[in-house]
Amino acid sequence: MTQSEIQIILEKQKAFFASGATLPVKARIQALKKLYSVIKESEKEITTALTQDLGKSALEGFMCEAGLVMGEISYMLKNIRKFARDEGRATPITNFAAKSFVKKSPRGTVLIMSPWNYPFLLTMDPLVDALAAGNTVVLKPSAYSAATTAVIQKLIASCFAPEYVAVVNGGRAENQCLLEQKFDYIFFTGSQSVGREVMKKAAENLTPVTLELGGKSPCIVDKSANIPLTATRIVWGKFLNCGQTCVAPDYILCHEDVKDKLIQEIKKQIKVQFGDDPLNNPTYGKIINQKHFERLNWLINQNKVVCGGKSDEAKLKIEPTVMVNVTWDDAVMGQEIFGPVLPVLTWKNEQEMIDTVNSRSTPLALYLFSCNKALQKKVLNSCQFGGGCINDTIVHLATNNMGFGGVGESGMGAYHGKAGFETFSHKKSIVDKKNWIDVNMRYQPYTSFKEMLLRAFLK
Repeated sequence: MTQSEIQIILEKQKAFFASGATLPVKARIQALKKLYSVIKESEKEITTALTQDLGKSALEGFMCEAGLVMGEISYMLKNIRKFARDEGRATPITNFAAKSFVKKSPRGTVLIMSPWNYPFLLTMDPLVDALAAGNTVVLKPSAYSAATTAVIQKLIASCFAPEYVAVVNGGRAENQCLLEQKFDYIFFTGSQSVGREVMKKAAENLTPVTLELGGKSPCIVDKSANIPLTATRIVWGKFLNCGQTCVAPDYILCHEDVKDKLIQEIKKQIKVQFGDDPLNNPTYGKIINQKHFERLNWLINQNKVVCGGKSDEAKLKIEPTVMVNVTWDDAVMGQEIFGPVLPVLTWKNEQEMIDTVNSRSTPLALYLFSCNKALQKKVLNSCQFGGGCINDTIVHLATNNMGFGGVGESGMGAYHGKAGFETFSHKKSIVDKKNWIDVNMRYQPYTSFKEMLLRAFLK
């Protein structure tokens, strides 16, 4: 898409927003219902595209993408009137007589840039929140997940006029062109390196942003953990979508007393969940492209592999792989893995473990497997991270009643449910002053009597 075409889309969206068409809550509800209906009717088409792009089974495509989007729409439909309602606030006596309230207003025309790893979910979920808040939206899905992007483009065109919601297809040139435009808000999900560029471009126009990034999310295992169940949940969370999940456990930080038992249980669970030959398992996913396939193979040190390690270049598949005796000097610990490679590190005492986590870049997620309530409290209080789970992985992301987002280098801002509605809204603070009385303390001339009263009220 050319620069002039993108500019025309943006101009039309700004005009459509200025018309007030997106403001009535009733109109937002109609838009969400229409989107829900189209997604439901197109489930097979969506999951087929996800299989083509990432090797996801139909069930995984529904469970982790289409179904979650439908759940977000349902949640918004149940709560949108409450979320959009003005919120009263207490008024200080210095503003007598008046009432104070917060009014939620849409930000305007927003840009949503999404990644390839969950191409349907991470495009449509923020779209749902943006529509609920009353915005017009330009979507920019990833060029890597071409089949899913084509489906998204088709679905959006069947639901919305381009002045309301438009899809811009393409690669880096289109990304750069979009970031040169003056949007009212930018919502970006992707890597930290690209997130920095998005923030730089947004700063030139003083455009506010939400950045959903990633990082090396630790999975801490204490010796009090239920090891068989811990292994089951780690294997599911780590190798879901072939490890290409921003909140996947990036590495295990395990108490040295239970390391051997945990590794044995993980090896057992890999076999249970993916079979004797994962490379030929049709429900086990694939790496998105050749570049990432080669990067991941480079991260695997075969001398430290205790499970997996094999790959099939023709299928772009890599076995669920576990590495031991890993240190922070290994290549696999120098970057976010974003693939089916699981390094295992150990710790001896609690403070050592906490210092290890806090000495690294702030992760998007943290997972703690422990039955020790004191340790749970200590880790949650002492470690900085975006969000996470105790005795599970990934599932915090699917909770509409809590926001999802990062902190520090793992991102800024949050969405899902009410948090998503508020992300795409501006809260206007309003004081509605009454005319039937006017207290004149603030007006000149300032007398000693006025000063006495003001000091009494303002202390």
